[in-house]
Amino acid sequence: MKTKQLIALTPEFYLILATIYYWTLTANIFNPIAILLLIVLLFQLIYKKFASGIMIASIFILLNLYMVFALISELSEFTEPSENYNKLLIFGSLFLGLNLIFGVFMFWKYLKTKIK
Repeated sequence: MKTKQLIALTPEFYLILATIYYWTLTANIFNPIAILLLIVLLFQLIYKKFASGIMIASIFILLNLYMVFALISELSEFTEPSENYNKLLIFGSLFLGLNLIFGVFMFWKYLKTKIK
């Protein structure tokens, strides 16, 4: 594969890695949500369909925006900054921020293919 083709597949690879990370955090070997997400993302990685690419990216962006609000809500429960507050702020913001960036990148990639 050429470097340009690998860069174009970066959102899908990242979303697969994020799903595997989520799966490991659940401590449940049989996690139907993670398995379904991996199947859908692998399908998209192989077949590169426009409609499914736009739908996956849109759902992923919306879910992560919901999680940003959940993070803000969780952070508002702390009365004073502590080590847990800082960890949640740094790692939660970093993970959700990367998810949003790659979700938007994937959405833009498939939208751009339809425009051409």
